[in-house]
Parts: sequence; structure tokens; C-alpha cells
Amino acid sequence: MITLKEALKLSKEELAKFKDELKAKIEANSDINAYIDVNNLGDGVPIAIKDNIQVKDWSVTSGSNILQGYIAPYNATVIEKMLSAGLSAFGRTNMDEFAMGSTTESSFYGKTLNPHNKDCVPGGSSGGSAAAVASGLAIAALGSDTGGSIRQPASFCGIVGMKPTYGRVSRYGLGAYASSLDQIGPMTQNVEDAAILYDIISGHDKKDSTCANRNDKVSDKLNSERKLRIAVLPKHIQNASEDVKKAYALAIEALKSAGHEIVERELMDAKFDISAYYITATAEATTNLARYDGIRYGNRVVGKDLNDTFIQTRSQGFGDEVKRRILLGNFVLSSGYYEAYYVKAQKTRHLIKDQYSKIFEEVDLILSPVAPTTANKFGELSTPMEMYLSDLYTISVNLAGLPAISVPVSKSSDGMPIGLQLIANAYDEQVLFDGALSLEKEINYKK
Repeated sequence: MITLKEALKLSKEELAKFKDELKAKIEANSDINAYIDVNNLGDGVPIAIKDNIQVKDWSVTSGSNILQGYIAPYNATVIEKMLSAGLSAFGRTNMDEFAMGSTTESSFYGKTLNPHNKDCVPGGSSGGSAAAVASGLAIAALGSDTGGSIRQPASFCGIVGMKPTYGRVSRYGLGAYASSLDQIGPMTQNVEDAAILYDIISGHDKKDSTCANRNDKVSDKLNSERKLRIAVLPKHIQNASEDVKKAYALAIEALKSAGHEIVERELMDAKFDISAYYITATAEATTNLARYDGIRYGNRVVGKDLNDTFIQTRSQGFGDEVKRRILLGNFVLSSGYYEAYYVKAQKTRHLIKDQYSKIFEEVDLILSPVAPTTANKFGELSTPMEMYLSDLYTISVNLAGLPAISVPVSKSSDGMPIGLQLIANAYDEQVLFDGALSLEKEINYKK
């Protein structure tokens, strides 16, 4: 598969031929179920788009039954920026329903398979985007990351996945899960492509009040020779598998070999991250999904009366995981529990952000696992809690609003990819990409 950098140099005729070949390849590998459908929007370089990003005149459903039949009336800001830069939206990728999941099994369209082992999950919720890039069915893709939903599937599928600083990329046109945590980001074959696509989709947008008024670019200033001070977390990784620990040790040696200074630091127990995250995310999800009632929005199921229509629409329209998170969100926001749960979660979130700020007073980057294990087999996680714990290493980044990037570094004993993430301080994307490029070159994963 050609890279994004190479594709941007193709002529209009070469791109047209490439798209025809790509569509045929997608059809030949339909069993992976990376794409929900394929659409060709314009003459630009084809980019796969997660099914929760608005593309005008496309069916956009967030992987849910309740949005069947909905046609997007406008383009998300990231799509407008892509079109202006010579890229085109090329097909919707599969995802966990409303981005709620870590395996892409909760999609209305069925599960996506991991190209490295079709008995394994591709990760989630951006599993379709990750699988498309990993299997050579996309040059690059857009995903969204609420608690690791770009980085974890990128790690499981052996590609690069980057979550920008909160506010760096406009959320206008992104189907909301948890508004204070969501970010759109690139999923690519290599670090340089991630930087190029990040530059294209980032920047200020007056349509999004949370979007930062910053437009600085990184791809033309990439410097893998830059020497950085990088923190490692020896105690924090104790919950990881032996394969992940070996990959972590390998990456540390690679960074040392590249001339970076390695120092040891620690983060608070990740159990606090998980509690704060799921309380915050489900509370916001409950509010965001309240609009899907069959009256204002949503595929209506007609009941005996107005109240029954509302109940039947949501009961039949939402899957089990979405219902579970709505129930949890309503519980933590309810009278008598708001102070005990939601308010405490926000205080914990503040502590998480403070601990990162303190570490970044002394270092440029933090090296962390992305997930405790490699991709699990379908059905291996027997309870929702086991799935939630797979987000152990990613969710604190979203709670603190920081940028992070997953880079593939090795494979497990059974041949599955292992990615690690570098985390930077807010708005330090240049440092993040420079460090990631250095790690990528030193590891040379593809070779």
C-alpha cells in the first residue's frame, strides 16, 4: 500500500485507477468487515472515515440501529479540511455502537476481524479504521478517541494511531459520546503520514467553541534527531502481560540507543483513572444520547402511545452496551448520588491532570503501554468489567486532555502486534511526533 505522502503526489488519472483497485481489494476482503460501505467523494486521495463523522449525503449511523436511515445534511469540519487539501472521504468504517466499546463487537453491522488473526478483535471503538489500514484496504483513516479508541485498535492492529490535544481538532460533525473527552485523530501506516493528516484536519474552527485558536503545523518540521527527556513508568506497567513488558523494555533500549535521556517517574493507581473516566463518560453519554427518542431524532418504533413509542424506540434502537452506559450515567447523575459519584470523579480528574503537569515540568514525553495485553480472541472477555479494564493505560490521557500516539514496536509470542504510546504535554504535538518518529526509525517494526 502506498503511503499518504506518496499518494498526495499522484496525478488525477493515477488516483482514479488506484481507487478502482482499492475498491476491488475491499470487496475481495469483505470478510474482515472493516467497511460498512464504500463511497467515493471527489477526486482526492481516498481516506477511510469512521461511521460517527458526518459526510454530506452519506448515511452516517455511529454503528447503531437507532440511526438507520439518517443521511448527513452537512460535512464535519475535518471533512471540509480534507477536501480543501486534496483528500476525499472513501467509505465508512465499522465501529462499536456510539463508540462505546473496545472490541468493535457491539456494532449493528457485526464484528470487524483483526487482519493479523481473524479469531481476534481489532480493538475499538475505531476497529474498522484500524483494520482497514492494517490490511491495506485504506491509505489512512480517521478515528475518534474518547478513552483510547484510536490508540488501542492501532496497537492491536500494528499501525500508528494519534490522539490530539483536546481542542486541537474540531469536533463539529462528530457524533458525540462524551463531549469533554472526544477527539478525532489520524490512523496511518507510519508516523510521518500521521503528522501530515493531523496537519490537514487540525486548526481553529469557529463552529466548535471548545476548539483552540491554534493553527501551527508539525509535518514540515519533523525532526527524529531531536534529543528528548522521556519518562518511563516501572510500577505502572506491572498489570501488563509479559509480552507487553518485553515490548516496553525493547522500546526503552531503542530510545536510549537513539540518544534520548530516560528517567523513571510514576502515576497514581490506574483504578482511580478507570473510576473517574467511566463516571464522567457515561454521565455525558446519557445527556448526549437523550435526543435519540424517535421524536426528535432516531429511527422511530411506533408504540401504543407517546410514552411507549419513546420506550420502544430506545429499547430496540440501542444495543446492550449503550443501554448499560446510559443506565450508569443516569445513576451517577441522579439525586442523592451526584455528589457521591460525579462530583468526586471531577475532583479525581483534576488530580490526574495535575500529576501529568508535574511530570511534564521535568520531561518532554512519557512512554506507556497502550493496553495490558495484545488483542484478545472474540468472546474471551466474559464481563463488561474485563473490557473496561482493557482501557487501563489510555483513559487518563483523555481525562487530562493530552496528546498521545501509539507506535507499533514488536510482536507477541503468538505473532500479534504490540504498540506503545508516547504522551506529551498539552499542545506539544511537535515534540510528540518528533519522539514517535525517532522511536519508529530505531525500532524499524516493519522490517
